[in-house]
Amino acid sequence: MTTLYFDCFSGISGDMVIGALLDLGADPVYLEQELKKLQIEEEYQLRWNKIVKNGITSTKFDVLLNTHEHHSHHHDHGHDHEHDHHHEHDHHHGHDHHHEHDHIHTHSHDHHHHHSHRSYKDIVKMIEEAEFHDEVKDIALRIFKKIGEAEGHIHGMPLDKVHFHEVGAVDSIVDIVGTAILLHQLNIKDIKSSPVAVGSGKIHIDHGIYPVPAPATLEILKGVPVQHSDIKGELATPTGAAIVAVLANEFCTLPSMRVTGVGYGAGTKTFKKHPNVLRVITGEESL
Repeated sequence: MTTLYFDCFSGISGDMVIGALLDLGADPVYLEQELKKLQIEEEYQLRWNKIVKNGITSTKFDVLLNTHEHHSHHHDHGHDHEHDHHHEHDHHHGHDHHHEHDHIHTHSHDHHHHHSHRSYKDIVKMIEEAEFHDEVKDIALRIFKKIGEAEGHIHGMPLDKVHFHEVGAVDSIVDIVGTAILLHQLNIKDIKSSPVAVGSGKIHIDHGIYPVPAPATLEILKGVPVQHSDIKGELATPTGAAIVAVLANEFCTLPSMRVTGVGYGAGTKTFKKHPNVLRVITGEESL
């Protein structure tokens, strides 16, 4: 049986997971076609391209929202109070060298209605009604439930009252459902992970200045081993934390296995001496 290992030495986010799985060999065209089953493709465009982060070629995956007059980089937050806007300028430090051409797939629907918020119930209904494989639905619903429960706990509300801000909702839907689609395509059944690097310092969110990890991320990571990092910044996002918290059946060092594949998913941040990438490794475990 193939084991997939998340090496979260630089944290984890939804876009990093998708990028790493594409880098590993998953099919981006299949991903795009499957995501259309959600019937929200007029709200976003997908972009994936190879970039070099601190000397490592990796795949950068972005969700570009059609609601914006200018397309911002991927935020990867499933709620309305942790949009990490201050990292947008990180791309201009000159450490990343873009090469090859971007794959940008556009849609012709320019005029459409957007929900300013989507409730947890709306998202569950959307996933359940889509014609996905049962395994894809199960993975996606479990991850969304993890995020919803954390949000509800922090804000003191029941799960069915939790709402996701539009920016975070579309990104999270694509990242979470996309992760489920690609894991199913790659036939991954066994997932293990390193302890999760969360970063350090403080971040600005809508409710004020909070220490890293942010409240929702920390709530999601209950029971998950985290690792100390001297890097200032938020390395683990709520979506990334939920993916690993739900899917990893063991947190450990790299298991003994015959390595069959390696993929690197690029994050949005750039650090001077530290590649902001998620590494995924697949292999057949030794008996």
